[in-house]
Amino acid sequence: MTDQTPDRYVSFLGLDCTGKADRLMEMLAAHMDGTDSRWVGYFERKLAEKTRMGADNLHFVGSQVNALMAFFEETGDKAAQDLLWNLEQTCC
Repeated sequence: MTDQTPDRYVSFLGLDCTGKADRLMEMLAAHMDGTDSRWVGYFERKLAEKTRMGADNLHFVGSQVNALMAFFEETGDKAAQDLLWNLEQTCC
């Protein structure tokens, strides 16, 4: 018997959800390195969980939309906020 489990990202074809999530994670890392925000510790713990669970960046972003938005609002990164909004609307 073959595995008939569908790819969970099949509906995202052509949207570059993975690439967008990867870019957002780069933005997150850059801000985490440049601030002493209370969010840094939170994201350090969540990123460690992500690694232990083997989750991809899109899963992480979808799971952390509200926290990510609050952090990017705090840092004033409008480009990151816009990218997160786009990801949430089209990919999550």
